[in-house]
This record gives sequence, C-alpha cells and structure tokens, in this order.
Amino acid sequence: MEYTERLSNITVLGAAGKMGSGILLLSALEVADEMLKPGNRGKHFVVNAVDVTSSALPGLMKYIRAQVLKAAEKKTVQLRKIYAGRKELIENSEIIEAYIDDVMSIIRPGTRIEAAYDSTLIFEAVSENPGLKTRLFRQINENNPNQPWFFTNTSSVPIGSLNKEAELGGRILGFHFYNPPAVQKLVELITIGSNSSEMKQFALQLAKNMRKVVVPSNDIAGFIGNGHFMRDALYGIEQATALAKEMPLHEAIYAINRVSQDFLMRPMGIFQLIDYVGVDVVRFIMNVMNPYMREENLHSPLLDRLFGLSAKGGQYADGSQKDGFLKYDKGRPVAVFSPDKGDYIPVSGFDSKVDAMLGALPGSALTWKNLVKAPDKEAIAARAFADYKTMGTIGASMALQYARKSREIGMKLVSNGVAATAGDVNTVLLTGFFHAYGPINDFVV
Repeated sequence: MEYTERLSNITVLGAAGKMGSGILLLSALEVADEMLKPGNRGKHFVVNAVDVTSSALPGLMKYIRAQVLKAAEKKTVQLRKIYAGRKELIENSEIIEAYIDDVMSIIRPGTRIEAAYDSTLIFEAVSENPGLKTRLFRQINENNPNQPWFFTNTSSVPIGSLNKEAELGGRILGFHFYNPPAVQKLVELITIGSNSSEMKQFALQLAKNMRKVVVPSNDIAGFIGNGHFMRDALYGIEQATALAKEMPLHEAIYAINRVSQDFLMRPMGIFQLIDYVGVDVVRFIMNVMNPYMREENLHSPLLDRLFGLSAKGGQYADGSQKDGFLKYDKGRPVAVFSPDKGDYIPVSGFDSKVDAMLGALPGSALTWKNLVKAPDKEAIAARAFADYKTMGTIGASMALQYARKSREIGMKLVSNGVAATAGDVNTVLLTGFFHAYGPINDFVV
C-alpha cells in the first residue's frame, strides 16, 4: 500500500483532547495536501475525529477551522498554484476559503469507534492507560479487514507490550508528538523488531511531511522524553523534601523551583513544569513506568499527597494554567501549596527570605528567554556554570548538583540503551522541552 493510499482513511482516537486535536489538525492538513495533488483528484479521503466526549466536538471543529486558516495564510503562494485551475478563485481570501473548505470536508467528527473499522491508519491519543489502549486496539483490529497500522502517541507505555496484548502482529509503533503537536517540532519514533520496513519508512516520510524533527528511541518505558523528565522531576521533588527539614515545605518548593528555572536557565522551574503537564499526569506516568523499572522506584509520596488534596495542575480548555504545586495569576506563580495547611501561601510573604538564602545570580546567568536567543548560548551557559563553581552560595551549589544529576540521568539513558547517542538525548530536551542547552554537556562536570 503506497503512501497516498495509506492516508485515504485515517482515524484519530481521542481527537478532542489536548494532544489529539493537534494530531487531528496535522493529519487533516497532510491528507488534504495529498488530496489536492493533480494525480489524486477524484480519490476519496477521510479523517475520522473520534472522541467519547460529544460535547467537545463542536469546539474541536471550531479550533481546527481557525488553525487551518492560519496554515492557509502562511502558504498562499503555494495554494495559488494548487488552485490555478479554478478560474473563479481570484482573491487570496477566496483561495484560502477554498482550502479551508477542502480540509474541513474530509473530517468526520463522531463518538463511535466503529468509524475506525474502515481505516488504514489509526492515530491514538487517548489517556496514558495501557488497558484502555489495548482494548481499543484489539476492538479495531478484530473488526477492521484492512490490517491497519496503529501509531500510538504514548509517552511511556512500551510499544512491544501493547503489540503483544492487543495481538497486532507488529502493526504498531510509537509516534510520540510533543505538546502542542501543531507547534512542537519533535516526534519520538519508537519502533519494535516486528515492524515492517514499509511501516517505518512511511512513519519517517509522514514526519518529514509534517516538518517534524525525528529522534529514534528504543522501546523502553518512558522512552527518552519521559525517561529524562520523570527522573528529573523526581530529583527536584526529593531535593525539596530534603530541604523541608530546614524550612517549611512551601518555601523549599519555591527554592527548588527557582534554582531549576533561574539558575539552570530553563523555561520553567521543575514544579511549574510538573503543573503544566499535570500533577495527576506525572504521577500516573510514573506509575505506568514503574513496573518496567528493575533497580529504581519511580514514585513520589509528595505527588500522592497533592493528588489526594486535589492540587492536580494541568490546563483549562482555553490553555490557561490550573493550580498545582503553584498557584497562578495570568500564568505567573504567585503562591505555593502547603499540604500541611491545605492552602496556598503567597510567595510575597517569603520570597525575599528564600532568595537571600540562595544568593544572587552571577551576571553571566541570563534569563532563559535571553539565553535561548543567543547565538553562543552554549558558551554563555558554560560561563555561568564556571561562575557557580567559584561562588560558594547555596543557590549556586544546588544548581551544580541539579545540573550534574540531569547529566547523569541523560547518560544513563544512553548506557541503558534507551537513546542511541548523547546527541539524541540533548535533541529531545532542546526541541521537546525548549531547553537552551542539552543536559549532557562538559561544563557541569
């Protein structure tokens, strides 16, 4: 089955979710571009948008239309060539509207999984629940005569396990987008030994057409992205818990969050990143990964405690941040959750004290926003860490320890066979997590 034929009938499971909506958009754009090629005129194409939440589907279609408009506006010159045969389309606005209509015409929103029974390609973006994924795959596979390929967006569940449990015969691989899929350039590609060469080549071609950076990961729970993030997060939580022996826990959380953001020059502190992903999601992913870990325990009692107190983080439907470890006002942390008090403590009441304890940043340490734009960001980061080694302040010492731990985690991903190279680990953190420098470097040694 050639590339175009494989795209003739696609289903996106979990299409109205945070990840599914982006995958649906990218899939619909790619299918539409194939459909509009001269040799494919008259062929039938369908993209099924399947989600159990029927009330979310109208909003999903509104989102897709708005995003297709943005995509069309960026490639007006290309669209003029595509629609050159339609003489009635004169103005750019008319051509853009024609493209939107063509893209939207191939999308079929619905709640019934039966829509996938005719598909040749299944994108799965449901919750990170191995049992749910397996049941969906098995049901589709048993009722679909087309021997469909399954591209799962799982960020933690081993592909081989899903393949075995659902009895898919190697017709599944990991095609892990990063959030939000329409913006993030990274795709982790996780293949297994029973994948056909045709399937792997198709996946690479699809990622290329979607303008994604592909990093291969071996089929070990968590892969590269969560393999690093979950351990990095667990280290931050452990450091805050240890520091809480000397100060209130909410102050310790603030301190570690500031060190991991300002001193490490990252886009978010570790607790803000956990909130962004979701306290409940991070906890769940650790629980999914843990049974596959032999010599370590990916578990945090503090995450359990926050989850039990309903401080779960995540985002609202409009993308704004929900409260988790931190409380947010217009996206900025303004308070820290105290499990003992069951409430948020305003940062303004203790930040100056904790900041004084950490010590000042050296002039060589830039904000992430300034560092990531610098052409010599690696050299700038190296200077900052060189200064940390001579400062003797608590904050500088903690930053060095954190960066060294992050490097150690990355190196173990290579030595344990999750990543092929240190460069692959760095690419995932640079591209998927927007870090300004890779965790595996020489300047923190």
